[in-house]
Amino acid sequence: MDILTAPHIAISEDVAGGKPRIAGHRITVQHIVIWHERMGLSADEIASNHGLSLAEIYAALTYYYDHRQEIDEAILADESYVVELRKQITPKMSGKIGE
Repeated sequence: MDILTAPHIAISEDVAGGKPRIAGHRITVQHIVIWHERMGLSADEIASNHGLSLAEIYAALTYYYDHRQEIDEAILADESYVVELRKQITPKMSGKIGE
């Protein structure tokens, strides 16, 4: 069951790993933040690219600024996880290249 934490923002343990997300979608606040803050996409571009309303985008950004430390920590944890996966995969793949 979704818990609405703010207008347009939902959290449910069985969707998106329990991360805050756009209600009715699997797009997390974290995704919106990365697209907007790190990739430099405008709210309009994000909304158009993902079939979302501007209200949903701004709600996600508002949620981020209200919970910035929590979301930033989640982004760092995900980035660290990817780095660790790459370390594990790279040695396995290097032995297969050129065989």
